[in-house]
Amino acid sequence: MTARGFAAFPRTKRRVATTWWGKAWVKALEDTALDAAVIRMGRRYAHAGVVGPITVSPGRLHAQVHDDDTAYSTTVHVPELSEVHWGRFLDRVAEQSGHIAALLDNDMPRSLVTSAADVGVDLLPGIGDLDPDCDCPGWELPCRHAAALAFQVGWLLDADPFVLLLLKGKPEQELLDALRSRVAGPVGTRTPVVVSTVPAGELPARPALPTTTPVVLAVEPPPGFSAEELVALMEIAASRARALLRSGTLEG
Repeated sequence: MTARGFAAFPRTKRRVATTWWGKAWVKALEDTALDAAVIRMGRRYAHAGVVGPITVSPGRLHAQVHDDDTAYSTTVHVPELSEVHWGRFLDRVAEQSGHIAALLDNDMPRSLVTSAADVGVDLLPGIGDLDPDCDCPGWELPCRHAAALAFQVGWLLDADPFVLLLLKGKPEQELLDALRSRVAGPVGTRTPVVVSTVPAGELPARPALPTTTPVVLAVEPPPGFSAEELVALMEIAASRARALLRSGTLEG
């Protein structure tokens, strides 16, 4: 699915972006605006519940915004990542299993955004990256309708960072499939687990075991990942831990 639809937000007295990435989105909107008064009006429109259902697709936000008796078609365009940049970003995410787990838990660690920026991938918008388009007669960029839409998208980002990744060009399922591929590696590169059967009479003597009660760890795979893929993530983490113990620095 390359587009997601979200129900209209109801009228509310006050609501603001609360996550650090939601706030960064709002800051990009405010820094881009040429007129602070229009931004204040856009915030009031966002709270007034006049923005209709929001459609999010790669590079594009869209909604009908009602102003008096007129509904204006309002769009905000966002730069998408190129396939080269997506490859760099996915490689960085796959390097640390914690990043994948955080995204699945609707979190976007600062370290993920920073490491992406280190390879030239900008996930969060900057000044001028939010490009508004509205059929209202207003000349401001953004107009109050586009500002209202952008404010509400900040609320969506708070709840689900995959909304931002969809805007940058990758639907959630496509992104998770790409991460699975990187975690598992190409076919034939994973070391197979060989299970052999030996008659009971030929088994070697079992060494004496401590009398303490063994500790059993039960780990449920995060949503969207199989048990095998979770094991692969654990193998990556264990490999990096061994490297840290050997040298005091992480490899890769």
